[in-house]
Amino acid sequence: MTAKDTLSSMDLAALLCSRVCHDIISPVGAITNGLEVLEEDNGEDMRAFAMELITKSAHTASAKLQFARLAFGAAGSAGAEIDTGDAEKVASNFMAGEKADMEWEGTRVLMPKNLVKLLLNLVLIGTSTIPRGGTIKVKHDGDARYPTFLLVCEGRNARIPASLDRLLRGKPADDHGIDAHAIQPYYTGLLARESKMDLSFDWTDDTITIEAKPVYIPPASEMIGVAIPGEDA
Repeated sequence: MTAKDTLSSMDLAALLCSRVCHDIISPVGAITNGLEVLEEDNGEDMRAFAMELITKSAHTASAKLQFARLAFGAAGSAGAEIDTGDAEKVASNFMAGEKADMEWEGTRVLMPKNLVKLLLNLVLIGTSTIPRGGTIKVKHDGDARYPTFLLVCEGRNARIPASLDRLLRGKPADDHGIDAHAIQPYYTGLLARESKMDLSFDWTDDTITIEAKPVYIPPASEMIGVAIPGEDA
């Protein structure tokens, strides 16, 4: 694919599949290695090490798959909304295996599916801005159909990837086009445009702030929340 090409739906699906496979290859490979140790070594210490490796890697693989199911997939539901409590849970499990820690703030609501997918993809972009680790503070606020997302990413040597802006706008980073490495920010831009959300970034020292807000918010009389009674994030 060249910079002049338009990414087809087939290419989009294939590249997203490649991205998911890339994310789970490492923990699945570690499970395989652990099973091989169990088969080849009868030593008590090695067997304990293998079982620890298998258990940890299985949890990591499960967390990555559940996150991908919400962030990239149809979430296994015919409905048009997703519980943000579920999104927080899968994001927390996913981030447990990443270098950065995550804090999540926001009232638990039923939110349009693409908005939840956008929020989770912004979490992924947040991790890319602090590759050496740190803290990502995630906040969603406002009406469930017209929310504002704010992610404050703090970490040593924080930076905005050079190609991020072009990819979010649906443009290849260079003449090599869009590959499996670039597909996630490209897909995030698609979600933002589909959800009619504006994305903005601010960089101050070791802090990257990511904000997503509606292009248009209707009058208050038309905004009816969908909060789940008795539930808080």
